[in-house]
This record gives sequence, structure tokens and C-alpha cells, in this order.
Amino acid sequence: MHPYLLDRHIEWGVTMVNNAELKSNEPCLLDVKNISKQFPGVKALDDVQLKVRAGTVHALMGENGAGKSTLMKCLFGIYYADEGEIYLEGKKVNFTSAKQALDNGVSMVHQELNQVRQRNIMDNIWLGRYPQKGLFIDEDKMYDDTKKIFEQLDIQLDPRVKVGKLSVSEMQMVEIAKAVSYNSKIIVMDEPTSSLTEKEVAHLFKIIRTLKERNVGIIYISHKMEEILQISDDVTIMRDGKWISTQPAHELTTDKIINLMVGRDLTHRFPEKTNIPGETILKVEKLTAMYQPSIQEVSFELRKGEILGIAGLVGSKRTEIVECLFGIRHVESGKVFLHGKEIHNDSSHDAIKNRFALVTEERRSTGIFGMLNINFNAVIANMEEYVGKYVLLDETKCDKDTQWVIDSMRVKTPSQKTLINSLSGGNQQKVIIGRWLLTQPEILMLDEPTRGIDVGAKFEIYQLMIELAKKDKGIIMVSSEMPELLGITDRILVMSNGRVGGIVETKNTNQEEILRLSAKYL
Repeated sequence: MHPYLLDRHIEWGVTMVNNAELKSNEPCLLDVKNISKQFPGVKALDDVQLKVRAGTVHALMGENGAGKSTLMKCLFGIYYADEGEIYLEGKKVNFTSAKQALDNGVSMVHQELNQVRQRNIMDNIWLGRYPQKGLFIDEDKMYDDTKKIFEQLDIQLDPRVKVGKLSVSEMQMVEIAKAVSYNSKIIVMDEPTSSLTEKEVAHLFKIIRTLKERNVGIIYISHKMEEILQISDDVTIMRDGKWISTQPAHELTTDKIINLMVGRDLTHRFPEKTNIPGETILKVEKLTAMYQPSIQEVSFELRKGEILGIAGLVGSKRTEIVECLFGIRHVESGKVFLHGKEIHNDSSHDAIKNRFALVTEERRSTGIFGMLNINFNAVIANMEEYVGKYVLLDETKCDKDTQWVIDSMRVKTPSQKTLINSLSGGNQQKVIIGRWLLTQPEILMLDEPTRGIDVGAKFEIYQLMIELAKKDKGIIMVSSEMPELLGITDRILVMSNGRVGGIVETKNTNQEEILRLSAKYL
């Protein structure tokens, strides 16, 4: 992290501690008491409690599947709690819809943004409650009201710009502005920094400070330990659907949080690397994508049993490399060799036949079939293997392979028939990885595989990657997390503005060298 940002974070962390001490006697803004929620085959919440004070950030932490999202859905009126009570400003509430929650000052900024990308920013903010001038929408008032909120939050966006033209971070700022437009007393932020750069994180933290000054209570869900300790006043930790502990943030350390989350000491963030890279399995020569700006003349080799990381700043075109290799982005020029033989992945179907697999970054939009069950999501990439007699699906084989995915990936689910969108993000990710392993790939490409995943699930995915590498698979991992790249890879390819800034041996490099290479062509 840049020294200036680090100093500001430390300075702000001290301020947070002081604020927590000053506000310790403030009345409770939100009081969630003894909430329980049962689904068929699983008790998702068991006597959970949560108290949020006005003008504070309350971090909600736990492994994937701990019940954090279920608790927030009960608060937000998406689920109905079987037991327990919720009090907002001392008044008992029982929201039966998200609209009712919003109208009463409870809003949520979801990790996976659901916006109308074909409409402009102000349409998205005021959707369903447009200001009227007679029989018509008052466009001028809508524009002025949006600008006023943007000025309060220091958001430099034109309200008339289409949402589809915004970056992920800008879309997130629009969602926060929308929450503020409801005069929200409570704002839930679910993994708000999972796709942000350090500069964008600093801007988000500035917005959070502004909201705190307005006495808004913020429930902050994140798996990033350092971030939690910088920004939070209080921390509540859940495990297996139960409340474990609530403590002031300044009394906690990363090790304490991990111990409370997983119920055991996790002394190492990364498994011991036991894979040994061998001969070259994949060779890429001067790969250039069509429709510039994109990757230009990218060359590298991948060895058997090697984990190759791809690093770079946001916008450096890391994802474009794996998309070209998987045939979902058109290639203008260049050659790809597998075992010394030139191949052409002109489509994802070709790539799968050539035993390539790709776990995409945006699992909700490009990874899962949310309204279908785990069974379907596990076998869909390998469907030709399940066509039985009379061109009918061999359901017995489908069930057997799905159970293998659940068992080997340690997916927490009541059954194969559970809808995948009801699982936590980490468990969804495990199903997707298992899906691709069923195709028996030789080249496994992972784009931000641990985004929005807790520390325990991350460790399991790292272990899986090493085990696959030991079986002579070639693994390419795109990641924005520098410690992850340094902790799990054998070599790192650094991208800079669509070009290869350099390729370094992980054991002989450091963050400074990687950042220098990432700025080579800027």
C-alpha cells in the first residue's frame, strides 16, 4: 500500500477507536434479537443477535455459509424470520418486502450489482418513485436531486450518463447514492471493496465517514481483515448460523477474528507449496485480441504443475488473456500451442474440447445459473458425458458426479436439488470449480477465484490448486490481491496497459517490483 494511504488509514483507524469510545453511551439504532431461520434440511440462523449504534460502522464477519446474508435478508424483508424480533429506533418492525424496508430507512448495497444498464444514473436512483410534474416525470427535479446527493458524497458523475458506461466502482457509488436518497438510517454494504482499487477504496471510506457524521448506522460485510480493523467501530462474528461474539474493533486482531470465525487457529494463510513445475505444457506467442484497446503481443509459457499468476492494475487487460485462450474473445493474431501442437480455440466449445477450463470473475452474471439447482450447475459444462441410451440424460451419473463435487469441494448444502443462488458466494464458487474439474481440464484458468470468499474457504481453494498442480495440471490465476499472488503462485506475469510488463519468479520478487512492472507502459 502507498505510504500516504497507509498513514491515512492508520490515522483514521485511531479516529475510529476514539469515536467508538465517545459513542459507547449512544442509544441502539438497530436491535436484532434472537433471530432464527430454518430452511428444509438446514438451520440457517440460530438465536442470532446484532446491535448497531447510530453513527458507527458495525462489521459483520463469518465464513461463507455462516448466515450473514440470511440475517440481512431477514432484516431487509426478503426472508421472514421464524423466531426473534427486530427493533429500529426502539420501534418493533417486521418488513415483508424490500420496498417496505427502504421506505422505513433500511437499504442495502449488494455485492452483485443489479442495475438497469440501458438507463441513465438518475433513472436508476429514482426508479419506481420518479418525481412528477402533473402527468409527466419532472426530469429537472430528478437531475437536481441527484446532483445534490452526489455533491454531498463527492461523487463526480453526470446523472445523465448511462449506467452501462460506468466502471464497477462507479456503479457501486451510484448504489450508495441511491441508498442515501431514501434518507436511510441503516445501510448494509456487502463486500463493497471486492472490485475496487486502493484509490477507489479511499473514496468509499471518505463517503462512509460522511454517512457516519450524519448518524447513519452502517453494517459492513467483508472478508478483508485489514479493512475491517481500519474502518469498523464494532465487529460481530457469526459461525454456522450462530452469534459468536461482538467486540469493539480496537480490541481485535486479525488472528483473533480468524480464530472466532473458524473456531480454530489458522496459523498460515497459504498452504505449503509442494507442487514442482515440469516441462512446458502451454506456449502463447504474440497473442493480440481483436477490437482494441485490448491485449497486444502477449507471450508466455505455462509448465506442467505450475501456478502462474497474472497481476496488474485495474484496466491492465488481465482478464482478456484468459478470455482469448478460452475462445470467448476474438483473437486478431498470435499462436497458441498445447503440448507443442498449435490449437485454435475459436469458441468456448473448442476450448473445452482442448481441455481448457475457465472460472470467470463475475460468478452471478457469467458463472452460475442462479434459478437452477446445484445438480444442473455442476454438470452443465460436461453435458455430453451424461447422454445415455435413446439420447436421454443419465440422471444416475449426473447425481453421482454432483455428489462428488459436493463432497470433494466441501460444499455446504442440504441437497443437490437446492437452488444455487441460495448458497453463499464461497459455496457457489466451489460448485463452479467442481463443475470444471468434471471436464478433466489440463489448463485451469481462474479469474479472481477468491473474490468475496472468507479466509477458510480461500485456504481450501489454495489447497485444491496445489493438489491439481501436483497432478501436472497447468493453472493460470488472475488476481488483484498481491499477498495471494505472492503466497500461492510459482511465477507472476505482470500486465501493463494490455502488454506484458514482465514475468518474474515469485520467490525472487516483491510487491514493489510487481507495481513497477505494472506501470511500465502507462
